[in-house]
Amino acid sequence: MKKESFFLVFVAIGVFSVSLGYGILPNQTMPFLYDIEVSNINLLNILRAISGLYIALVIFWILGAYNSNLQLSALWSLTIFMTGLASGRVASILIDGLPSPIFIFYLFLEVIFGLIGYTLIKNKG
Repeated sequence: MKKESFFLVFVAIGVFSVSLGYGILPNQTMPFLYDIEVSNINLLNILRAISGLYIALVIFWILGAYNSNLQLSALWSLTIFMTGLASGRVASILIDGLPSPIFIFYLFLEVIFGLIGYTLIKNKG
């Protein structure tokens, strides 16, 4: 398996795991993992929509890992996804202050994955 394919599958597995926390039983997982109480149907709807978006991207990344025609687009979408999440977290830290350590860890991963994605794209071209 080429490094681009491995990277796409590796990140897809991690993002899929996060999506399950948002979408399967958010009433249980959100308080346990993030100390967030899910108090109404609107928040449940938002979390499940985010879960669906994550799963859609995961499917695209897996397809890109095994289909060379989709690989560059999959790497771009992964890189944009990670840098978008990281940018939002940095903005939140600057505006709102420091979150729980798990979110700092996520920020670290998002920056690293964004940089790796960009490097793979650059080396592919």
